Amino acid sequence: MRNYTTVARYCLAAMLIISSTAVKAQPSWFIDGYHGGIWGHYPKGYTTFIVEQLRQHPYWKLNLEIEPDTWDSVRVQDPEAFAALQSFLEAGRIDYVNPAYGQPYLFNGSGESMIRQFHYGMKKLRDHFPGISFTTYSSEEPCFTSALPQVLRSFGFKYASLKNPNTCWGGYTRAHGGELVNWISQDGSSLLTVPRYATEGLEKNSTWQTTAWTNSPDYFKAARAYGIQHPVAMTLQDAGWRNGPWIGKQTDTTQTQYSTWLHYFEKIADHRLATDWKLSQEDIQVSLVWGAQILQRLAQQVRRAENKLVATEKLASIAVLSPLPQKFSWPQSSFDRAWQQLLLAQHHDCWIVPYNGIRGGGNWANKVQAWTGDAERICDSISNSIYALFSQPGAAPDNPAMIQVFNTTGIYRYDLVTAEVPEGLTAAIRSVQFGKQYLPVQLITNPQTGKKEMLFHAPVHETGMQFFTPSVKNAGSRPATVTQQEGRYILDSYHYRLTIDSRQGGAITSLISKVWTNQKKWRPGKEWIPAGQAFNALQGNFYQHGGRLRATSQPAIVSILEQGALRIRVLVSGAIAGQPYRQTITLVQGEPRIDCSLEIDWQENIPVGDPYGQDNYKAEDLRKAFYNDRDKLLLTFPLNIDSQAIDKNAPFAVTRSQLDNTLFTTWDSIKNNVLLHWVDAVDAKGSQGMALFTDHTTAYVHGRDQPLSLVVQYAGKGLWGMNYAVNGPTRISYSLLPHQGQWDKAELEAERVKLSEPLQVINLSAGARHYADNFRVRFSEPGWEISSMRIDGKDLLIRLYNTEASEHSAVMILNLPDAKASLENLDGSTIGPLDPIRNQQKLSLFNVTAPRFGIRTIRVSNIVQ
Repeated sequence: MRNYTTVARYCLAAMLIISSTAVKAQPSWFIDGYHGGIWGHYPKGYTTFIVEQLRQHPYWKLNLEIEPDTWDSVRVQDPEAFAALQSFLEAGRIDYVNPAYGQPYLFNGSGESMIRQFHYGMKKLRDHFPGISFTTYSSEEPCFTSALPQVLRSFGFKYASLKNPNTCWGGYTRAHGGELVNWISQDGSSLLTVPRYATEGLEKNSTWQTTAWTNSPDYFKAARAYGIQHPVAMTLQDAGWRNGPWIGKQTDTTQTQYSTWLHYFEKIADHRLATDWKLSQEDIQVSLVWGAQILQRLAQQVRRAENKLVATEKLASIAVLSPLPQKFSWPQSSFDRAWQQLLLAQHHDCWIVPYNGIRGGGNWANKVQAWTGDAERICDSISNSIYALFSQPGAAPDNPAMIQVFNTTGIYRYDLVTAEVPEGLTAAIRSVQFGKQYLPVQLITNPQTGKKEMLFHAPVHETGMQFFTPSVKNAGSRPATVTQQEGRYILDSYHYRLTIDSRQGGAITSLISKVWTNQKKWRPGKEWIPAGQAFNALQGNFYQHGGRLRATSQPAIVSILEQGALRIRVLVSGAIAGQPYRQTITLVQGEPRIDCSLEIDWQENIPVGDPYGQDNYKAEDLRKAFYNDRDKLLLTFPLNIDSQAIDKNAPFAVTRSQLDNTLFTTWDSIKNNVLLHWVDAVDAKGSQGMALFTDHTTAYVHGRDQPLSLVVQYAGKGLWGMNYAVNGPTRISYSLLPHQGQWDKAELEAERVKLSEPLQVINLSAGARHYADNFRVRFSEPGWEISSMRIDGKDLLIRLYNTEASEHSAVMILNLPDAKASLENLDGSTIGPLDPIRNQQKLSLFNVTAPRFGIRTIRVSNIVQ
């Protein structure tokens, strides 16, 4: 990943430092090893080099972080060296410390993806190294997230390291503690861990190392002065380097001894010295080139594939367990390939060096597009085959045309859906029939296809489907409206009165929540936008094209795209720095979420951001332009909320921010300002807030003097002096959700699930026989997410995540008679049976217990016929 010439220079400098002074001190330990793989870097024949070095240096111990796929080719191309490596692994000279399939950062993907990274990686490694054990997690990169202890323990890990001393380009963990800590995740899980010591500083004249990257006497001296009795340093070399033992030869008089992590934890470290550390997501101090278009696009591609794959597995599980005339067989090999493609697209190098060339041609960003595209095509093929099984054309001549809607989540849904209008019914449709109800319809024209479509609210139960019949019968509705007053457009829906001012670049200048009376009249409630402020407005530093600019400085054109019984959509067309942009703002009747999109039609590649260092980038310079989010192109959301606090989600976690602000400009002051799915600004009392959702992992901005803002674009020099340019349009989707209470009361994690897994809609032609599902998973309490659901042989595996429920237990209800269920770990080992509460009406009820942010995997046995 790094520039080899530069690294070699620093390696040579390190060797000179190491050999210049004899270390007269107590014993210390060093973790050496290799990082990389066939996709990142692993030259042909390199296994032979590793084996030869191990034979030449019998004292040398290795810790490996090599992509599991690597061994497929090594086994064929270098069989003798591969066999020798197996022997060294069996003998304990080698410890495999990161088995993740695609070496992801982890903080930038979903919790379910994190689980699959370890599942598929460990499975692949066990194919190549039978009997291999995984006890310690360690990474050369900052591949950490706060929920790791829960996941690692369930996979059988005992230990972890939070050090990444030699590769801190993307960040580092907070310096904290001494010899050992009990790393405690938010669910309460604990893992014995070597932290980045409180004394482990950032290396001077470097922007990629801490002082633990070699056996520096000063590093060990400082550690002992702090009370660390068994100090350890670490470097995982890039596969391809030809150094051999990183800190030179070890003799009987050498104070620093090579060790595997397993040996260090079980034979060296004093476990009695461990102190508890409830590590926050903000203790993982990471930063990438947020706002760069290339990063933005690949983040969107990963998010789409991630969401679609989980939803498709659930849909396929429903199909397997439904009484269809033609049996649906679980497509395990197809799902395996789709997951493997997605997991590779989450590789850390995709995110930190997207422009770098890669094996097979192209760059990492090209590979992400190919990998995620392949995963999506597999999912689409599986879904289409399932849709066809639920309907037999021509088998029931009297049946009318219908709409079938699938819900793959464990949440009851009442969402707006879009369906094609059946031929011959365009002018007549007024509603859809659902049982004895008639639900209103809004007709629209698809701008891409020109076909007529209809909108309607679809009530669909958990993990199931419903049928809707288009009807000519009128259904009562209260239409949303738009009025115009002197350049202002006032949108009225059931929940809001929203004002757009065309004179201020189409910014939102007022957003009022409505309070309804018993007389079905509304009065103004909360005004969310401070007087005189522009909300949902673009601003940025175009330092070669006008400096700091705001889109509010010139008028925009506001057009009404849709205005009907169910939805208002408004288009704002404006320009900033001469670059045209288009924003859509959508209000849905009965829906508190406000959906928005932004498209910037870049006419040329113009820089936006901080001008610092654009012409003389230096890797060693602490200050970098891409760290400065204040100058990037932002969407700003000033809020009429006093004493704002920030909550934000992370994989299997939600964090209350402790940052005064998110702003920094130097490598040694990195703050975690990652926006995974949502960030929420709430008042000090937790009585009200505004959540911001995005369609990709990015960064947010917030501070006492800085309104909540979404990082939209950066164009300029990034890591290694690469020019991160804009090339073609920027397109993003985002949503806003005003709410009462804090994030859990507002059910923001449930809203994330709804956005991630939209209802799936198919048209069924007239005369088709329709088949309903008979399988359903639901819960007695809100706040429980079905993280995944899939078939394993004759069993159903359901993974639950307690996203918001303050109560630790709920009843899981299965539409299956006399089901037998058990809890199991992520490694497949059984924890114990789940005793049914009672069986009634062909239902099976089980009490499930998990702390908030806890995950539970449940195996329902022998239910697949």
